Amino acid sequence: MTQLQGLYVITDEQLMPADTFLSMAEQALAGGARVLQYRDKSGDPHKRQQQAQALMQLCREHDAVFIVNDDVELALQVDADGVHLGAQDASLTGARNQLGAKKIIGVSCYNRIELANTAAQQGADYIAFGSFFVSPTKPEAVRAETALIGAAKNKLALPVCAIGGINSDNAAELIQAGVDMLAVISDIWTAPDIMQQCTTYKSLLS
Repeated sequence: MTQLQGLYVITDEQLMPADTFLSMAEQALAGGARVLQYRDKSGDPHKRQQQAQALMQLCREHDAVFIVNDDVELALQVDADGVHLGAQDASLTGARNQLGAKKIIGVSCYNRIELANTAAQQGADYIAFGSFFVSPTKPEAVRAETALIGAAKNKLALPVCAIGGINSDNAAELIQAGVDMLAVISDIWTAPDIMQQCTTYKSLLS
């Protein structure tokens, strides 16, 4: 299993048309994305199952980690590497009971170190903070301070993921703060050359 570090890409149904969805994901993986999260809020179970299954296979081929957003049952169906949970999603304890000890569970902690403490105590495998910058996909998201990364790294023995408005110009600030993973959406999927864009992040993170 690839370690939880490096470029973490999250799918976006608005930025990734159905006819190019898989090819865009494959370009990101070929460019060096180490973790891919499937995030789809369409409510179409057939499409979600098909896309998740295909993405899982692509991640296997590229030795990348495959995470499903907010759907433990779907993660189980396609044998994903794990799930990512937000504040309004399934409980970490419940997800762990369903998925078992070997699967990865990530938790959104927004701008609150106390949420990260609780997640760590409950057995999370990584924690995510953000939004660190204005996010094109979630402009209303709460803002997190860069200092939060260092505080979490000093206190918790868990990989830290940063998310929210990250681009190749501001990523260095988060990398210098000690972040393990950069979760990127818009700056990947709107790039003229997805593979090259991911390669740029890979270089920044190496």
